[in-house]
Amino acid sequence: MIYRSKAPLRIGLAGGGTDVSPYCDLYGGAILNATISLYAYATIEPLNVPEIIIEALDRNESVSYDKSDKLPIDGVLDLATGAYNHIVAKYGPVPTGFKLTTVVDAPAGSGLGSSSTLMVAIIGVFAEWLNLPLGEYDIAQMAYDVERVELAMAGGKQDQYAATFGGVNFMEFYDNNKVVVNPLRIKPEYLYELENNLLLYFTATSRLSSTIIEAQSQNVKDKNKESIDAMHHLKEQAQMMKDAVLKGNIHEIGGILDYGFRYKKQMAKGISNTSMDEIYEAALKAGATGGKISGAGGGGFMMFYCPGNTRYAVKNALGMFGGELRPYNFTERGLVSWSI
Repeated sequence: MIYRSKAPLRIGLAGGGTDVSPYCDLYGGAILNATISLYAYATIEPLNVPEIIIEALDRNESVSYDKSDKLPIDGVLDLATGAYNHIVAKYGPVPTGFKLTTVVDAPAGSGLGSSSTLMVAIIGVFAEWLNLPLGEYDIAQMAYDVERVELAMAGGKQDQYAATFGGVNFMEFYDNNKVVVNPLRIKPEYLYELENNLLLYFTATSRLSSTIIEAQSQNVKDKNKESIDAMHHLKEQAQMMKDAVLKGNIHEIGGILDYGFRYKKQMAKGISNTSMDEIYEAALKAGATGGKISGAGGGGFMMFYCPGNTRYAVKNALGMFGGELRPYNFTERGLVSWSI
């Protein structure tokens, strides 16, 4: 038997950063995000020998170990080894050696939640192989625990839940790891228009999001008023975006994105830079009414809302910056797994 899983990456439409502790623990966070047709994939092939092989084909990395109940966390493919260690500690040894292969459609540091989505896919394929009794909230929380707590990788909570649940969701985050996922029932024509008008642009750079997120968290701990006020505004932005997409006020979305972009840059240093500001202003000059940096910032993907037929002029304007536009569709399903 071969066991497989895939989980979708996401774009955060509003509220980004308010899912990061300690802000969400102190004030409560809110985010609106949507999964898209870029994925993280995982495959497990049981082996007849007591060996564990882990391959990340998109990164051209591979490691192998003698079968053991605990694999080393050494900076090489730690997401996979961390997930394995957690599952074995909780559910007992796996029955055989195996080969785990992963692929992600976007690079790490792209701002689409690729690392957390990969963690969800890895847990999903282990759950399929071992027939683990895990629901959606269980998988998302386990992915968070392994990545953020056990591996101490800085970041928020939205990515794991988006990848697991899929679709367009308004998410609320509170202390004690309480997360509420509210799926939004949006009329198809509203989503079609949003998908048509929202360009996804890869800046051809990636960044280490942990350094930006750590600075953001430290600002909350230090009671930095400008940073905390900015996060309050971003939480408000999530509610504004929710109302706009549910009521079909699609023409307001560019302005709502721009509102968030201005405040997000106040959360921590490094979220934007001169190059990204130039890209943003060029898009606005070409007809976009707003946009945002995806994820923590500092590089990766940007999004621009282009009403009417301005998407074509914006595409042309972005051509001079050396990045690439990435086609996508919104998706309804989150993590799926199967065997054959």
